[in-house]
Amino acid sequence: MNVHFSISNSLGTKRRSHWHAGLVCSCLAFSSTSGAQPVEPPVAPDPSDPPADSEASELAEIEAALAEDSAPADATTTPPSATAPAAAGAGAALNPEIAVILDFAAAYFSDEESNLQTGAHDPVENGFNLQQLELALGAAVDPYFRFDANVVFSLFEVELEEAYGTTLGLPGGLQVRFGQLLTRFGRINSTHAHAWDFADQPFAIGRVFGAEGNRGLGVEASWLTPLPWYVELVGSATRADGEASARSFFGAENPGVDEVSDFEYVAALKQFFPLSDDFSMFWGLSGAFGPNPTGRDNRTEIYGTDLYLKYRPITRASSTVVTLQTEWLHRRRQVPEDVLTDVSGYAQLAWRFTKRWGTAFRYEYGSPEDADVAAARAFLLDPAWTEDRHRYSANLTFWPTEFSRLRLQGSADSPTRSEDPIYAVFLAAELVAGAHGSHEF
Repeated sequence: MNVHFSISNSLGTKRRSHWHAGLVCSCLAFSSTSGAQPVEPPVAPDPSDPPADSEASELAEIEAALAEDSAPADATTTPPSATAPAAAGAGAALNPEIAVILDFAAAYFSDEESNLQTGAHDPVENGFNLQQLELALGAAVDPYFRFDANVVFSLFEVELEEAYGTTLGLPGGLQVRFGQLLTRFGRINSTHAHAWDFADQPFAIGRVFGAEGNRGLGVEASWLTPLPWYVELVGSATRADGEASARSFFGAENPGVDEVSDFEYVAALKQFFPLSDDFSMFWGLSGAFGPNPTGRDNRTEIYGTDLYLKYRPITRASSTVVTLQTEWLHRRRQVPEDVLTDVSGYAQLAWRFTKRWGTAFRYEYGSPEDADVAAARAFLLDPAWTEDRHRYSANLTFWPTEFSRLRLQGSADSPTRSEDPIYAVFLAAELVAGAHGSHEF
């Protein structure tokens, strides 16, 4: 029986593993994919086998060889212990964990020209779509730092999604990341597409942060508090520009950094509660603050809350896993002589009813930006978003193994610009090759 199990925190290190085992989920733990192995019956002795005295002589030769190995080495011989650690360290440094993930989808839209997919890796065209080919690299470079990177390939370009270092072993429950990183605002923003329950990104993330989610060059510090339950405080400072990753802030503008207020700041509170042996809950609060390009000293504030409930029975043998995940964002943007506000969010329920089959349902909502007509025409990020938007999605997923996934997904989207809902159907396939780290709980 092959057993796969790993524990890490969302930053990719082992320092928080002493908390509840449910804080992380290993990559689809198919711990018994092969079932019980058959036991071969004993084989009768072969008449051609050598006699017992031959076996005794062979045993004597083995004992003599072991005696020679246990003799003290002379002064000119280098003890094995002097070279083994160095060789092991060099091997680890030259051989990082490497994984390659392919996400491919065939898609159909009832109105291809009007679809409002907001994720950079969403299926967007009728026909075949290469969502991404992701190369994930990671290794502990020494006792003090770990390095992780995610490089994404599309048909015609290469994108550095993340590349950051993480400290190892800081005292007092502290940890620091630095480089190009996804901020830990909310729940889904800091994850990659292969960890999602759906083939596309919730439109709330693309609407508020951008097609790539909220990320940037910067530094992040986190503190695991000594409270009796899991409480983590996170703070980061990143660049506030990037059309695909800082849409509510400087976005496509790049005015440079003249003072500390020109950065985007994210603060988050993460809490985990083991409700019982079978139930657990994760609840977070987040805020993002930074400048926007509509005028001098104009700021954007984004407040969010996320909740994740998980039922996975460990008190009895069962393949059932049920999760409820929801996340809501309130955005407030200062513009000349006005303040624009809107609300976006989603709620989804996923049910893995057998070892290899699961289904999920998701509801998404986005409100129009609250502003007068003049401000809407001049400053709205979404000028056509003048009414509530709703999207309903459902899917059926099949995992042949822990390294592959097939998904059939359908949705009905009701954007403002279309009188009739836009229907979409995706048939998505995902393949994972190599050693990939465990996902966040």
